[in-house]
Amino acid sequence: MTGFDAAAVGRVRAGIVGREREIDVIIAALAAERHVLLEGPPGTGKSSLLRALAGATGAQLVFVEGNAELTPARLVGTFDPARVLADGYSPDVFLDGPLVEAMRIGALLYLEELNRVPEETLNVIITAMSERELHVPRLGTVRAEPGFRVIAAMNPFDAIGTARISSAVYDRVCRVTMDYQSFDDELAVVHREAPAGAAVLGRRAVHVVRATRDHADVRIGSSVRGAIDLCLVADRLADVRGTDLHDEGTGLDAALASLSGRIRVREGAGRTAEQVVRDLWAASAIADPSDETGEPGKA
Repeated sequence: MTGFDAAAVGRVRAGIVGREREIDVIIAALAAERHVLLEGPPGTGKSSLLRALAGATGAQLVFVEGNAELTPARLVGTFDPARVLADGYSPDVFLDGPLVEAMRIGALLYLEELNRVPEETLNVIITAMSERELHVPRLGTVRAEPGFRVIAAMNPFDAIGTARISSAVYDRVCRVTMDYQSFDDELAVVHREAPAGAAVLGRRAVHVVRATRDHADVRIGSSVRGAIDLCLVADRLADVRGTDLHDEGTGLDAALASLSGRIRVREGAGRTAEQVVRDLWAASAIADPSDETGEPGKA
């Protein structure tokens, strides 16, 4: 498969913070003509990595969002009802869905939220992956051009609205797990996306976000997107109020706006998301803002 080689690795790495192991493995799997499953919590950069990969290799990318409404007809395509009345079931009046489109042009089909897709739709995807062809009633057999691959992404199976993926899917893909990155990598992401993230505020924001993931009262913590938003909002809020970027009240209000909707508090915890964020923000105060040796509050 052309384009997926050592040179592509360097180009992808240039646009992505960290993720060296994942980049190497994904490109190797695609070069070996395998389908790939990216599995990890929201906000771990699955979509960003794939878009960078497509841009670096020149591969065409067909995107489809997985959800309970993704029926086989929406994935595969359907005949235009109005034109069928005039011309009958001719191939010319078939409207390609994303799967057929990707097969015809030899593209990467990127399917988000795989474990939210109905089982009957998954069966269609399995057929396309296994046989590299698909029989569509009244249209005939659609054969995949070279380059066609399925890259699916999914959150952990126990997230709300998700279901376990069958062994038939796992048997046809190479699975790459993408967990949250290190403190330094997440800080680099915040630096890149939010100008204020280059200040002490960025370190504090990343510390608070990471703390939400291990908090005893929190079922689902925030991704690095929460830290990015915290820095962006705090920067503008400081302008609106005429305060310093590191004003405690400004930082707290930015943290509440950016994180209270992202975290999910455990049932029975007896606390609100706002209370958790307030506590974490207070605990993240840096005694020595010049300390660059680790996470805030850590030597």
